[in-house]
Amino acid sequence: MLETQKAFLKQINHNKGIIHKISKMYMDNALDQEDLFQEIVMQLWKAYPSFKGKSKFSTWMYRVALNTAIVFFKKENRKIDKTPLQEQIDIADINDSADKEEKLAYLYKAVQELNQIEKALIFLFLENQSHKEIAQNLGISEVNARVKLNRTKEKLQQIIKNNGYEF
Repeated sequence: MLETQKAFLKQINHNKGIIHKISKMYMDNALDQEDLFQEIVMQLWKAYPSFKGKSKFSTWMYRVALNTAIVFFKKENRKIDKTPLQEQIDIADINDSADKEEKLAYLYKAVQELNQIEKALIFLFLENQSHKEIAQNLGISEVNARVKLNRTKEKLQQIIKNNGYEF
């Protein structure tokens, strides 16, 4: 049992960035993000005996983490904050790093307006997953993944534009 725990913790530590990104995609405040992070780790631990190594750990982890985030989001019945983006962040010409952080904040805020499946699509796309990998992770056809992703990207662009900021 101790070896199993060590192997699990090593994998979680190596891939914790995935969990942080999913938590940030689905929850907009730090406390909710931490709750979701913990819920994902707990569900990964519960499901760990089912991981047979037929795929990369990170691929299996995406599927479990995204499903957990979707269920957690529905269970908590969170309401989306519809506050315009301009009120959240002061746009200023500052150094490149701060500009990137600002763009990332706008992106995460806009992603909060997407539904759970759209969030999963964008997350996997941002993780450089292929259409085939996205389809496998979400349990849909590759063609369906491609169509849904394109529609979601268009919707996200519209949300960003409607809130007064474009990349």
